[in-house]
Amino acid sequence: MSLKKIAEELGLSLTTVSRALNGYPEVAKATRAAVADAARRLNHQPNARARALALGRAGAIGVVFPITPGDLGDPLFLAVVSRMGERLAQQDLDMHIIAAPAEGELQVYQRALGHIAAFVVPRTRVRDQRLALLQARGVPFVAYGRSERFTDPYAWLDFDNERGAREATERLIGFGHRDIAYLGAPAAYNFATLRYRGFERAMQQAGLAAGPAGVQRVELDRGAGFAAMSRLLNRPRPPTAVLVDNHLAGVGAVHAALQAGKVLGRDMSLIVYDGLGPDSVLLRNTITAVVQPTAQTVADMLVDFTLARLSGRPPQDLQHLGVPELLPGDSDGPAPA
Repeated sequence: MSLKKIAEELGLSLTTVSRALNGYPEVAKATRAAVADAARRLNHQPNARARALALGRAGAIGVVFPITPGDLGDPLFLAVVSRMGERLAQQDLDMHIIAAPAEGELQVYQRALGHIAAFVVPRTRVRDQRLALLQARGVPFVAYGRSERFTDPYAWLDFDNERGAREATERLIGFGHRDIAYLGAPAAYNFATLRYRGFERAMQQAGLAAGPAGVQRVELDRGAGFAAMSRLLNRPRPPTAVLVDNHLAGVGAVHAALQAGKVLGRDMSLIVYDGLGPDSVLLRNTITAVVQPTAQTVADMLVDFTLARLSGRPPQDLQHLGVPELLPGDSDGPAPA
């Protein structure tokens, strides 16, 4: 169904209909809602590449990422990116991975706006200026994760991070552990805030509290995970259990425990959110992990949502909260006597 039909039905100009479907903020909310409703009723589904070109941008989807050496060795990140590229190629769309410095991501987005049709925004933050910028400029985007302080309607794919961390902590408490440490990514990341909240609430409900030395904030990096776990193990009374909230720091934490001669599941318990990745050779057995869908499933959903945004679907129709699963392994068990 053409834009002309929608415009005729609503008595609007083609320009207004096009800008409404693209989410331009200068179009009144009531008008955007009316256009979105008409598009659904009339089954308006334009070709993704044609829509990108209509927006005056090349047929490319952008992922701006502050890439570090750790990211380039992250099998989960690479698997998602690889699958997204395959899916987008089937739609005659390219994917551009744009490296950005840790500081100055917004400037990278601003330079890319003219030649990127839509963005997938990874590792969302509690206060995320990237989302605000794209929304203000009327650029379609899908956030991989939510942002607690961003209240405008936007498309997102996320998982119940608080629930996953809470269930992992409850498992350790159920094994009799009382001194449970937490290694978490910087709290600026939305997922890190939610996972710590789940840990904290489980501890509080059990009448326990992690002391300041038992909560370590670490970068998304293997070396940082190794250093943090080493500090915990060097305490006069090391914790009997540790929850790590990301797989990159988790690899380093496991390495430190093994180097210290610990037998995981016997001398101490360890749970890693997202596990260690398919390429890990640190353990002969399996590590207990909070797992989410495969990289292929995540990538497919991100691409589907992105194509839907390019086709004019309202962002509030494109929000999915998945449920993580706790996968038992051999790295945790009863607290030492």
